[in-house]
Amino acid sequence: MARQLIIGAGLLAALIIFPLLSPWSTVILTVALCEGLAALGILVLLRAGQVSFGHGLYFAFSAYVVAFMAAARFGHEVLILVPVATAASGLLAALVGLFVVRYRAIFFGMLNLAISMVFFSLLEKLFSITGGADGKRVPRPTLAGISLERAEFELWIFYITLGLAVLAALSVARYLVSPGGKALEAIKSNETRLEYLGVSSRKVLFGAYVLSGLLAGLGGAVIALVSGHVTPELAYWVRSGEFVFIAILGGVGGVVGPFLGALMFQIIRGYAAVYAPETWHAVLGVMLLVIIFFAPNGLYGLMTGRKPAGTGQ
Repeated sequence: MARQLIIGAGLLAALIIFPLLSPWSTVILTVALCEGLAALGILVLLRAGQVSFGHGLYFAFSAYVVAFMAAARFGHEVLILVPVATAASGLLAALVGLFVVRYRAIFFGMLNLAISMVFFSLLEKLFSITGGADGKRVPRPTLAGISLERAEFELWIFYITLGLAVLAALSVARYLVSPGGKALEAIKSNETRLEYLGVSSRKVLFGAYVLSGLLAGLGGAVIALVSGHVTPELAYWVRSGEFVFIAILGGVGGVVGPFLGALMFQIIRGYAAVYAPETWHAVLGVMLLVIIFFAPNGLYGLMTGRKPAGTGQ
């Protein structure tokens, strides 16, 4: 436990200080935190032995809610846009979850993928509404009623996102050790026994699914603000796959894992895009293979020596 706290505190301290020393890194770190939030949602589902290849749906849906609201000057304020867009993604996750929590394993993952790709297609085809493949511009909103210059805005958004990420990680950590979180592990290990105990596995998974949708939506809302532009690519299957990649890379043994994975993912992608622009996807694939074979518990497990909950190892 002490080592885990040290890793978490060290990562937090580094994230607080680094943007002040290297202002150019602010946007990159904010994007990493957004992807880490979405991967944290994947971690919640993985505790139940389920994986979603379609969480780009909630990431993109929240981002487009921000884009539409900002363009309409309705709630042109960060403190309004982020919670409204996050809540909208949670509502969508609740609607989709009513259907997908009936299924398990590959059917669960592929249904999420299919629904996400339907949304991606709508974003591309409804050009007059969504802007098609060109997407929509997101005008820079105010922050607490103050209009900021780009550099100031990006720095404030980073620290706000960092604070939200810390709160989200602590909340998920508390949830995972609660009866609901332990019931999630039971779905993975012995769902039938859970039902015999009088606990509805569908209700347990539904709650986890809505939570994961909220986390992905929170990341999507912030990514729209910091990038100033949204496109259908946010809902594409590659984006959803990246969230799973990040969760595995960071490790699902603790809530710090997804953020470690997201930071490492951004570093690898950044350097690979510069030094191997034609084959950077292959570099990421090789990295994933290395993690699977030599550090199956991810970066977090490698640093703490901790195995994921429910593995029985």
